[in-house]
Amino acid sequence: MAFLGSPAIAVPALDALVEAGLEVVLVVSGVDKRRGRGRETSPTPVKKRAIELGLPVSAEVDDLLLLDLDLAVVVAFGQLLRRPVLEHVAMVNIHFSDLPRWRGAAPVERAILAGDTSSAVCIIDVAEGLDEGDVFGCSEFPIAPTSTLGSLWEEMSHVGAELLVETIDAGLWQRQPQQGEVTYAHKLGVQDREIDWSQTAEEVLRVVRVGGAWTTFSGQRFKIHEAAAASVSLPVGEIDGLLVGTGSGGVELIVVQPAGKPRLDASAWVHGAQPDGVKFESSEKHSDG
Repeated sequence: MAFLGSPAIAVPALDALVEAGLEVVLVVSGVDKRRGRGRETSPTPVKKRAIELGLPVSAEVDDLLLLDLDLAVVVAFGQLLRRPVLEHVAMVNIHFSDLPRWRGAAPVERAILAGDTSSAVCIIDVAEGLDEGDVFGCSEFPIAPTSTLGSLWEEMSHVGAELLVETIDAGLWQRQPQQGEVTYAHKLGVQDREIDWSQTAEEVLRVVRVGGAWTTFSGQRFKIHEAAAASVSLPVGEIDGLLVGTGSGGVELIVVQPAGKPRLDASAWVHGAQPDGVKFESSEKHSDG
């Protein structure tokens, strides 16, 4: 068996396979990258864990072609797999959505932004088309109004790891084609994380829950890391202490990050900046509607 993955969300699946006694003969993961301000490179979380487990690691997908494999497991690998590789070995993938809803690179992020109240973790056959493979099994998963991207990743990665082992142990014989309306989870860009204060408080908080939410204060980018709903009536974007007006209702700032500064409690920022009566600004994208 081979394992393909890179980010931290894939590590529980690798651990589960090893703990279940399944032989992983090769781990394929992304190349080492600079992950801070220094010049030194560091491995992906999956590569780091594979080394700790004493497993062979490669950054080349085509190395799979050199091995006689019965199965390869793919988890958040982030690279296209060529037909020769797909034809060489059967592959299964852990996908973090209720397929066929949210096929693609950012299923959990898109589910949060859309206001979905539930999702699923699915084990699917890897096909040439994007997340189009047959489904071997799914485990439903609730999305709470306060669930963040980080908390969902943590929980869903462990649910997926357990389901993966169960599915492999069952023999991968029971499969069903995907049924339902197809939607695509395109990767989020910077603009997807910009807050539009004319939206409802609930919609604003979805952006915060995804992570990387930002707005503009005094002409500079201002990040909001944590916030909560508040029963207030303020003009759109106007700040009153810790409270900010939205298109419907308001939000309370909890953790923020002004430009060029570290994260800090919103109360400390308010004490220093004294922004009462000032408005968070909107980009042309939002001000033009």
